[in-house]
Amino acid sequence: MKPAGTTISFRQTLQFYLIDCNTALGKFIDIVIIGLNLAICALLIIETYPIGAAHAALLWKIEVGVVAFFVVEFAARIYASPDRLRQLRDIYSIIDIVAIVPTLSLLVLPFFGSGLDLGFMRMLRGFRIFRIFRFLRFTADPDFFFGRITQQLLTVVRLVFTIVMIFFISAGLFYQVENPANPQVQNFGDALYFTVVALTTVGFGDITPQSHAGRWVTILMILSGIILIPWQASRIVKEWIHMAQKVDVVCPRCGLRYHDKDASHCKSCGQVIYQVYDGD
Repeated sequence: MKPAGTTISFRQTLQFYLIDCNTALGKFIDIVIIGLNLAICALLIIETYPIGAAHAALLWKIEVGVVAFFVVEFAARIYASPDRLRQLRDIYSIIDIVAIVPTLSLLVLPFFGSGLDLGFMRMLRGFRIFRIFRFLRFTADPDFFFGRITQQLLTVVRLVFTIVMIFFISAGLFYQVENPANPQVQNFGDALYFTVVALTTVGFGDITPQSHAGRWVTILMILSGIILIPWQASRIVKEWIHMAQKVDVVCPRCGLRYHDKDASHCKSCGQVIYQVYDGD
């Protein structure tokens, strides 16, 4: 509750609800953002399959509408932040820009003439695959729109997301570079199939990269899988070992959770922590 006699500005209210996940409105905003993130990723997959001109036009309108929401969200976060310059340099703000720029560029560039390089336009469309990074915002801390989760579960969520992210980005990039030159890669499903086979080292050989760019994407996807997945898995093991030496006690003064088993005072603020142990 706010102190008596104080008022909260619109800017402070906006900042609160953009990061809040406990109130009904805060949860609703999170759910809407996650839903739109899923929708924009689904659009990238759907458009790789044969669809009519009317459906393609509809998908483009939906994408423009979703990106327009992202623009408003980005502007709101910058406006509401106490330190706008720092917020603009924040990694999540950079990810938001990456999610917005490709579609805005595709909207603006046609006005500069019809002599645009098709390869450059295709590259811009390819950058849209990195929109999956927007989900990183929701794995930054244990607070989710459905409640607070344990630190151990959060590390598992991060591992699962890392795997999904590697497969999604690798398949998207492989499709972008191989589809024009490789008749075996007709849609996102073909690219995802190759990605799974390559990263699991099964190597059936029914789909192989035909372009130099495709070979480089394959090398990078394998290296990222070798590095990122074991790294996240090791973090889970370390977290579990670390938490096994802790007790789930919340400090009544500062709210710090998890303390050493033999701790009588909070490490953060010095508050006495009451713990009950069975005697011999």
